[in-house]
Amino acid sequence: MKRFILPALLLSGLLPIVPLVRAQASKTSASKKKKTVRKKAPATPKVDPTVGDNIDGDDLTIRRAAVDALGSQAGSVVVVDPSNGRVLSMVNQTLGLKSGFIPCSTIKLVTALAALSEHVVDRDTFIHLGRYMTYNLTTALARSNNQYFAELGKRLGFERVVHYAQMLGLGETAGLDIEGEQPGSIVAEAPKFGGVGLMCSFGEGFQMTPLELAALLSAVANGGTLYYLQYPHNQADVDSFIPKVKRTLEIAPNGISDVRMGMRGAVDYGTARRANYDPNESIFGKTGTCTDFKSGSHMGWFGSFVDEGVHRLVVVVMLTSPYKSVSGPLASGVAGAFYRNLSQQNYFAGLGTTPRKSELPEIITTSPCCAAPPPGGSHR
Repeated sequence: MKRFILPALLLSGLLPIVPLVRAQASKTSASKKKKTVRKKAPATPKVDPTVGDNIDGDDLTIRRAAVDALGSQAGSVVVVDPSNGRVLSMVNQTLGLKSGFIPCSTIKLVTALAALSEHVVDRDTFIHLGRYMTYNLTTALARSNNQYFAELGKRLGFERVVHYAQMLGLGETAGLDIEGEQPGSIVAEAPKFGGVGLMCSFGEGFQMTPLELAALLSAVANGGTLYYLQYPHNQADVDSFIPKVKRTLEIAPNGISDVRMGMRGAVDYGTARRANYDPNESIFGKTGTCTDFKSGSHMGWFGSFVDEGVHRLVVVVMLTSPYKSVSGPLASGVAGAFYRNLSQQNYFAGLGTTPRKSELPEIITTSPCCAAPPPGGSHR
């Protein structure tokens, strides 16, 4: 008889519990799923980035396109003519002239030029970074690979990295007599956390301004001349504008062309695809995304240029937010909207023709850069 008791109990008393158990298990599973749902980051507060700007000397076509592209986002847009260093417009001058923010991955441009000039790598040198990961300079720039540039930093060393950063204008004012401009800064020694690797991949230890990045990119766009940036504040300043050269970059002859390939790759297939509104227009760029713990702000950088045809422009977009709602790719989208706006006005109609050269006389100004790099590499 005992062998029939268990089945009888199951049939009479315990079977009704099965649906209840299943229901409870279902609720438990559902509650676990609810806990794993990620909350969206709060939206960046809307602002009017044009408040306080003096636009009397701006190129108004450029100004309107930059303001429309930035919209109500907290940030700054700087547009420069790389052939002479004239600032054509600066949206949110208060933010753009401040003492700087961490450059994030835009520092990789400095690292790349230093590594090429010191023969640490060439454009086609592959570095094995993991079991299934190998990059050369072009793809590492395009996809902003942190491990690749951390490795370059370790091979270069702190002194050589700082030497090229200073040569490219970091740590000093980019402008000539631009009222209110403050310089960025460079640390005196490698950061304790992350060392030179973090310096060269995220920009740890640097504070960079939008003007400094614009000057650096202008030198890349024009082939190696670092101009003083000058910002006319009225029509008389525009009429009497004379370019002034700060220094000529002492870098590897192929350094700029090799870096440009990676910057083009970023727009074509890498982190800056949002800037690529038209594959027929040659846009070169580099994104940067990270957190500036000094200012308590999340950062989104994008530095870019178009240098073919009648109009040559450098465009720097810097976005800031207390939340993780900004990024380099988002900043590249702002630049893409800016370029698209100008294109619709046929501003770039001359692309593909001979680049316009400034007809203004140049004044060569000797501005000493920095001590020679320590032994371990030389220029060719």
